[in-house]
Amino acid sequence: MLPLFVYGSLLDPVHRAEVLGHSADGVPATLHGYERGRSRYWFIRRREGVQIDGLVLANLNARDYATLDAYEEVPTLYTREQIEVAGPDGALIRCWVYLPTDWAAAPSE
Repeated sequence: MLPLFVYGSLLDPVHRAEVLGHSADGVPATLHGYERGRSRYWFIRRREGVQIDGLVLANLNARDYATLDAYEEVPTLYTREQIEVAGPDGALIRCWVYLPTDWAAAPSE
């Protein structure tokens, strides 16, 4: 399965382990052309000239993604889509990311 790029609450390793039921290590990664915001929940949206630092989680299985989809309330709050991020060495990594549905369309505070 593809790895997952995380940028919000799942950056915290303790919280991530609570959600998944096991630890999941990540490597630093950067998503170019997006900005991070927060209303009630963290979200990202396209914006040229900016970037988001996050983590890529590898070795997730189908059960992990089912758990994460439920946690992210897919398809109500987020959708899971493929994206490319830059790894620590600059190489592009194809991975999943959770993108917000329409709730995040309003400008962030």
